[in-house]
Amino acid sequence: MKKIVTYFSASGVTASKAKELSEEMKADLYEIVPETAYTEADLDWRDKNSRSSVEMKDLSSRPALKETDHDFSAYDEVWIGFPIWWYTAPTIINTFVETYDFTGKNIVLFATSGGSDITKAVDAFRKNYPALRIEKGVLMNGGVRVTKY
Repeated sequence: MKKIVTYFSASGVTASKAKELSEEMKADLYEIVPETAYTEADLDWRDKNSRSSVEMKDLSSRPALKETDHDFSAYDEVWIGFPIWWYTAPTIINTFVETYDFTGKNIVLFATSGGSDITKAVDAFRKNYPALRIEKGVLMNGGVRVTKY
């Protein structure tokens, strides 16, 4: 079974976990990069007019990706990682999932968070993308040890 760990990381925390995970699973690694990088001001969740706040309030928000032509067809299992924003995945993850065809692949979500769990993100993915096989969600705030994979 060929696996890939994909991730979006605004501050480096999720990137660190994704790299650990890909090494442990001996999986390929792919960074989900926004067309326009997020600045510190963009990530200020206390500012209702910050870029991240505006995107998360708008369910139709789909921030552009820097790359949109990667070939995921060879992978059986795709791990999708992100920081938890407003109890769920950042909207750029929706852009990623809607840009590529993950039909028939095992999808495992993983996240990092300062205080939220991944339950709402997993529930939202299952509701919004019923054709995808969302296996589970894993919160990775501690060490990365995924014994099943």
